[in-house]
Order: sequence, then structure tokens, then C-alpha cells
Amino acid sequence: MKVSLFITCLCDVFSTDVGKNTVEILERAGCEVDFPEAQTCCGQPAFNSGYLSDAKESMKQMMKAFQFSDYVVGPSGSCVGMLKEYPKIFANDLVWRDEAKRLAAKSYEITQFLVDVLGVEDVGSTFKGKITYHPSCHMTRILGVKDAPMTLLKNVEGAELVELPVKEDCCGFGGTFAVKNSVISGEMVKKKSAHVSETGAEFLVSGDMGCLLNIGGRMAREGKNVKVAHITEILNQH
Repeated sequence: MKVSLFITCLCDVFSTDVGKNTVEILERAGCEVDFPEAQTCCGQPAFNSGYLSDAKESMKQMMKAFQFSDYVVGPSGSCVGMLKEYPKIFANDLVWRDEAKRLAAKSYEITQFLVDVLGVEDVGSTFKGKITYHPSCHMTRILGVKDAPMTLLKNVEGAELVELPVKEDCCGFGGTFAVKNSVISGEMVKKKSAHVSETGAEFLVSGDMGCLLNIGGRMAREGKNVKVAHITEILNQH
């Protein structure tokens, strides 16, 4: 099966190991992975800030970059969720609407692709430690991926998985929300940090780097000894 990696901006800039882990996990699952270098930002920051015409330019570039891909897989529920919005955004565009539908239909977040497309529930990972999982808002509410990450984490040999209290609450990041509403965002992540502490976990795991940067930053400022890890880091331990 041929898969194209959608690396996402945050992973590319802040956590390059996430891309490496994603590729290695997919290859172990039997996929042939390529990386279309023409890809760019999915357009979400500009779109959410109201700059529709600028956002559309990024979106068109993404559609061109992945035009010949069989599957597009990314390590971010938020960014892949944005690709799923393209058909709505280009619904009245006779030139781009069909390509928008095609890209949306073949795009998946990494855990979603493993479980729902490949039928893989155990990637053969071994990880020693107590972990808790934060389900990001965009992954669960926009993309609709709720069970796949937990299914994979429960099958990681040696890991102790503890449920995060009030896990459905937003961490306060929300992309530009954290910038435009910093006081409210700060109070939200303060609560999320407290809930992480309740679990006694050594590692906070999530499928979106934005959440991990936000929560991890708060916990670091509070002097907490909790490490943050993208889910691919856990799934690629063996």
C-alpha cells in the first residue's frame, strides 16, 4: 500500500522525530511511504483567523501536492481534520471542488489509518512507564477519531495506561485561540495540568503537537516532572 506523509507544520518545526516515527510505524505495517515535497500548511491558521483567500492558496497547493497519492496520512488529528473541511470550503468552486473531495476522502490521521484502514490494533510496541492520554478537541470533534488511539495504546506491552479525568475538556490551545484569548486559555490549561497530576502519570500522550506544547509548557512552568510524548513516540518503541 502506497502512503504519502503529511508532516504538518508543528511536527516539521518543533518535533521532527514525530515524522520519523510515523514513517517507521507505517513501514512496519507494510506500507510504502513517500514524501511530496510540494506540501505546505493545510491553511487552518489563516482560515480560522478569517483570511479565507490566503488560506485557499495553501489549500490549493496541498491539493496539487497530494494529487497523485493513494492515501495521505498525517500525525495530527487537527491538521487532517482541516483537510476534511476542504469540500465545504470549495463546494462552489467548479475548478477545485472535485479535487477537494478526493483529498478529503483519502486523508487519515495515523492511528485512524492503522486501525480503521489497515486493521492493525497492535503495532508491536514495548514501552515501560505510566501514561495518560489527552484526546485533542480537533481529533475527536472535527475528525471524529476517538477509539483508535486508545485501542493502540492499550496494546502497548509494558505500559500502564491511566484515564485522564475530565479528558474531554479542551486544554486551552485551540491554535489562534491561545493567542487571542490568552487569559482564558491560561486558566484552561491550568486545569488540564491539574488533571494530569491527578493521574500520577509519568508521560502525557496525545495525537496533536499543539496540545502537547501547550500543556507541556504549563507543567514545566509549574515545575512538574511529567514528560509529554506524541503518540507515535510510544507506538514506535520496540
